[in-house]
Amino acid sequence: MDEAAAETLVEWREWGADAFDAADARTCPVLLSVTAPWCTHCRAMDEETYAEPRVAAHLKDGFVTVRVDADRQPRVRERYNVGGFPATAFLTPDGEVLTAAGYLGLDGFRDILDSVRRTWDAKGTTAGSVPRALGDEPPAGEVTSQVEAHMVDRVTGGFDGEFGGWGEGAKFPLPRAVEFAAKRERTRDHATRTLEAIHAHLLDTYDGGFYRYADSRDWSGLHREKLTDENAALVRAFATGYLYTGNETYREAAEATVDYLTTDLWVDDAGERGAFAGSQAGGDYFTLPASEREDADPPGVDETVFADRNGLVADALCRFHAVTDHEGAARYAERALETVLDELVEGGEVTHFPPAAADEGEVVESGLLVDGARLLTGLTTAAQVLGGDRWLDAARAVADRTLDLQDDTGAFRDGPAEGPGLLDRPLRPLDTNVEVADGLIDLAALTGEDRYREAAADALGAFAGAAGRMGVEVAGYATACARHVNDPLVVETPPAGSDLHRAALRVADHEKVVVPGEREDAVARRGASASDPAAAPAEIGRAVAAVDRPDGPGAGDSRGK
Repeated sequence: MDEAAAETLVEWREWGADAFDAADARTCPVLLSVTAPWCTHCRAMDEETYAEPRVAAHLKDGFVTVRVDADRQPRVRERYNVGGFPATAFLTPDGEVLTAAGYLGLDGFRDILDSVRRTWDAKGTTAGSVPRALGDEPPAGEVTSQVEAHMVDRVTGGFDGEFGGWGEGAKFPLPRAVEFAAKRERTRDHATRTLEAIHAHLLDTYDGGFYRYADSRDWSGLHREKLTDENAALVRAFATGYLYTGNETYREAAEATVDYLTTDLWVDDAGERGAFAGSQAGGDYFTLPASEREDADPPGVDETVFADRNGLVADALCRFHAVTDHEGAARYAERALETVLDELVEGGEVTHFPPAAADEGEVVESGLLVDGARLLTGLTTAAQVLGGDRWLDAARAVADRTLDLQDDTGAFRDGPAEGPGLLDRPLRPLDTNVEVADGLIDLAALTGEDRYREAAADALGAFAGAAGRMGVEVAGYATACARHVNDPLVVETPPAGSDLHRAALRVADHEKVVVPGEREDAVARRGASASDPAAAPAEIGRAVAAVDRPDGPGAGDSRGK
């Protein structure tokens, strides 16, 4: 249990079957509090609400109280989060939802307690319900080029021409949407203007790293938490912007964030081992001018090493190295992957975080889709950028184990169909299905094994029936569909680090997979088409152009920098 929970007056239990059994034995509801170590609103609710003696007494008398760290228990988070943290859910002893809310102050919490008590007394377990997303089969359909064309229209139609970004309310950086837009001529201006807004408003120019999001359309009202996965995604987005435009500001922003990740968020064991921490909390510290920060203590870092987040950072750092030759980024990516593979992967099954870091009674899950998908992403990118059999062999093992989560709908479940509460109900998250499909497309190109591409096609097809309703928040789905429909560009090169290999990595084509090998020249392939061999870096662009797909809604610039 985290320190903040221990400082409240509530007698919290860890998530697990024992808590639900206790609720069943007492015939009372469960109060589930889902928090995050980086969440300032979570700390505020602890201090204002859960530290109030009468609230704690009421909860002790009438509820079984359970506390969950959202980062450590992603399957619980996805089933019971109601749109933000803290998530406050009241459950039946079977885990069904009576009601749920976000942050609650003292008065609001007392009101909802009274309401739940009345509902429970009147209806008992029959008042519970199961969220619609659990058990519903995804809307299957055909993956066509229209998926990409629709997303181009969404990116264009939803763009905020005055302030940059998308939407008229809170502004999230949406790095996958930025990448989608940057890689297409029709929408590239939307990407660059959004990158400029993110750089101007979300980048911490003193300590480094990006804040999470802004409350308002004009990027004001910042939420200053810094999450490792979100910073990794923004390194990717700015590196992509640099690749397509050559704008040094984008390279500098990505490099500053790499420096932040490899210093403030690096957990070192004083040897060659090390990996990336989970997050850094927000707080008033980040509102101080630089002169005052020097004498103030920065917010705490959650040093938990999560497999999924380290996979994403390794992917981002490898991509940054690919377009800049930044050696430090490559070294840290290798060290993080080595640590995760040695400590958290066995037989291809990935453990979410080190069991040694678990609290007493805390469950550490293995075999989660989010870990398999994101570690696969880091490994396939490392195989392309760094070369070496270890990354490719590990990617195969992780992918093969992850394929066990694909069901007869074609989609991947988020983990084993077992566990207390609603964990035994299947959940097929779109975002993570996109990530695993993207990694499988890369792996198919790297290995020549069509079974990986077929699995990716099934996963994408499982959601294609809803493609016309998707917004820019899931632009990555359209990217993956475009890669499937059009065949990815594959560039086979000499070993990693050679001039031809480095030139291939700098080809600005969003469907590209670079396959370093033992050949002396380079050749570009797309489907059944192959170019003449390229013997010099200057010839890479010609080779790619020979197999380039026709201009379409997503056609990129097949050129090298």
